[in-house]
Amino acid sequence: MPDNRWTRQGTRHSYTTSTHKFRPVRTPGGKLVSQRIYKKASIPKCMDCKNALPGIKARKLSEMHRTKKRERTVSRAYGGAACHTCLKTRIIRAFLLEEQKAVKKVLADRPAQKS
Repeated sequence: MPDNRWTRQGTRHSYTTSTHKFRPVRTPGGKLVSQRIYKKASIPKCMDCKNALPGIKARKLSEMHRTKKRERTVSRAYGGAACHTCLKTRIIRAFLLEEQKAVKKVLADRPAQKS
C-alpha cells in the first residue's frame, strides 16, 4: 500500500502539469517530504542529420549561458552545431564544387585556343 503521508509544500497550484511535479522523499529522520522534479534538458543535435552531438552535455538554455565556452562547443569548424561526419561531407562537397568550377574554366579556354 502506498504511503500518502506527504503533501506538496510550497506550491502555487494543485495541478500536476509537466513543469509542476513532485515526488516523496524520506529524510534521515523518517519524515516524508516533497521534492520537486524538474524537466530534463534536451541533448544538442546536429543541424544536418539531427543526431546527438558528442562532447556537449544536455543543459537548459539558461544553464548553457552560464557555462564556459569550452563546455558549450567542440574545437573545430561548426563545433557545437554539426557533427564530424556532416562536417566532412560539407568540406568534400565544397572542394568538389571548386574543382568542378576549375575544370569548367579550363574547358571554356580550350576552344578559344584552337580557333
